[in-house]
Amino acid sequence: MPPETLVERRQVADVVAQRIERLIVDGVLRVGQALPSERRLCDRLGISRSALREGLRVLRGRGIIETAQGRGSFVAPLSDGGDTSPLLHLFASQQRTLYDLLEVRVLLEGESARLAALRGTEEDFIRLGRRYGEMVAAQAAPPASIDPREHARLDHAFHLAICEAAHNPVLLHTLQSLTDLMLTTVFASVNNLYHRPARKKQLDRQHARLYHAVIARLPEQARRAAHDHIHSIRDSLREIEQEEQRLVRTTMRLGDGD
Repeated sequence: MPPETLVERRQVADVVAQRIERLIVDGVLRVGQALPSERRLCDRLGISRSALREGLRVLRGRGIIETAQGRGSFVAPLSDGGDTSPLLHLFASQQRTLYDLLEVRVLLEGESARLAALRGTEEDFIRLGRRYGEMVAAQAAPPASIDPREHARLDHAFHLAICEAAHNPVLLHTLQSLTDLMLTTVFASVNNLYHRPARKKQLDRQHARLYHAVIARLPEQARRAAHDHIHSIRDSLREIEQEEQRLVRTTMRLGDGD
């Protein structure tokens, strides 16, 4: 088989896999549920049986579906707690997840900021100050020298330090378990907003407001600052998307490029 044919087959398989993943993310297909028959899936997706089988092979390789002899294919349990969790891949592969994650950040980080202002120790605030200082120092660099990946790491480390100061291990574990996905939203913010001076200044002011509210032990101000910061990112990204009809949503994982 010519090499170009193999490439085309892989591309078709990836497209089919992504469309089935969309059905899972949207809740049309649920964990443990049997997939519809090949004929019904082909009709629904407008694809051939050979393309469907290639796509299902990709999903089996990702751990998203399982096939049992004589029983057909099922949506697999998706949360295994590992760094290569099928659930993490499933979320990261869908563009809409960016805004879903920002909604989750509002809930988790708003409460983290409030609790950090209430419970943070002096040691917590010293550590938070270091993370804040590292982020600010990197942001002061000329725009042309900005490395979006490194800035995303520093930005995320600042927000994680706030969560650590909240002294709620369940909340901290939840955010840490979503690190790769959370970095996606931070990376989208850096990559799309930092080279726009007005928006970058707005982000800098929001980070400063959040930091000072936490260390001043102002819980409600800290919560509002966290909410306003993430809502602002969401609104800015949507505005850019509407204006340009494109938005960099590259999924960044901690191990990439290391």
